[in-house]
Amino acid sequence: MSENLVQVEHLQQYFPAGGYGKKKKYIQAVDDVSFTIQKGETLGLVGESGCGKTTTGRTLLRLYEPTGGRFVFDGDVIFDVEKKTYAHMLPYRKRMQIVFQDPYASLDPRMTVGDIVGEAIDVHKMASNKQERYELIIEMLRRVGLNSEHANRYPHEFSGGQRQRVGIARALAVKPEFIVCDEPISALDVSIQAQVINMFEDLQAEMGLTYLFIAHDLSAVKHISNRIGVMYLGRMVELADSYELITRPLHPYTKSLISAIPIADPKVAKASKRIVLEGDVPSPLNPPSGCRFRTRCPYADERCAQEVPEWKEVEKNHFAACHHIDRVS
Repeated sequence: MSENLVQVEHLQQYFPAGGYGKKKKYIQAVDDVSFTIQKGETLGLVGESGCGKTTTGRTLLRLYEPTGGRFVFDGDVIFDVEKKTYAHMLPYRKRMQIVFQDPYASLDPRMTVGDIVGEAIDVHKMASNKQERYELIIEMLRRVGLNSEHANRYPHEFSGGQRQRVGIARALAVKPEFIVCDEPISALDVSIQAQVINMFEDLQAEMGLTYLFIAHDLSAVKHISNRIGVMYLGRMVELADSYELITRPLHPYTKSLISAIPIADPKVAKASKRIVLEGDVPSPLNPPSGCRFRTRCPYADERCAQEVPEWKEVEKNHFAACHHIDRVS
């Protein structure tokens, strides 16, 4: 059995955007993304809004049906579009879960917290009686820092941080192995963000969880992730060990993201140079030819416009897709 719990190969997700016949248009939300996640590991996925991070996570869980690519989970093929192989998802819903970005929109306002957490327990028949069901619900609420009194309340009675904890308890209720964390801290106050990240780390140690941690804040991702992947306009541009990526970025886009991380020391902050990207992100409806980053890249030349850069292992376990890595680094 492979150590990789998650294996994604050439994932594609295109959404129809009008037109018909040969003129039919598609939004290329995710295009040719590949990565693996080992058991017990956290892979961070970063990039600016609209780069395809959330779509990647949702497509893996088949909340969106994939346009192309292959996804293998713990040795089982969840989907292989080329071979038209699609697994029946109900048994895997128990093993793969998601924590949504918005704790206000992802909880049913007409259900109590106890019923929200207990719904998955009912679907997968994990409790043989009402008492066992109640005990499982309370156990999950306690794991995320809530108590038995909260079980009878409704979502509107909670703060944003508490609601996100309810969402996490719901994901944990079926005792999954893999959780897609879809920007779980972006809607929270800064003071609460650190608490939630620490809680994710504690839960991972206790329950042996594997995370795909999606965020646009590199400073938060570097604390929780073993490895970090950087996406731009639907494609992966760099993937490396967390410390390696922050200290030795190879792609110009990664360098720009890292330069935007706030530094607490004023002397170091003054000495560090901010790399500001010019222009706007192109539309995924009509992405640039060749390298998708070329319209904003200071190193771009004619080759970048004609050839798609090869995704390759530049150094051991450090992957990047750029024609000018020797000039950038």
